[in-house]
Amino acid sequence: MNATARKIIEQAMQLPKEERLELASEILALAEHEGVDPGAEAAWSTEIERRAERALSGESKAVAWSDVESRVRAVVDKN
Repeated sequence: MNATARKIIEQAMQLPKEERLELASEILALAEHEGVDPGAEAAWSTEIERRAERALSGESKAVAWSDVESRVRAVVDKN
């Protein structure tokens, strides 16, 4: 960590706890989105909308978690 980062941390530690948490959350959110392909983000948003519409309309059939878990365990146990 360089001197600038250390100075920022020292200054951040002077903030009230709530503000430090908010600052940390903002920094993490910015880092998460760094280098993210905007086209991929848009594609995922479109896909999520499509899946939600299918689920709400009844077009997609829901599967109970216990069934999914059983199938996953069977595959994992084979390997």
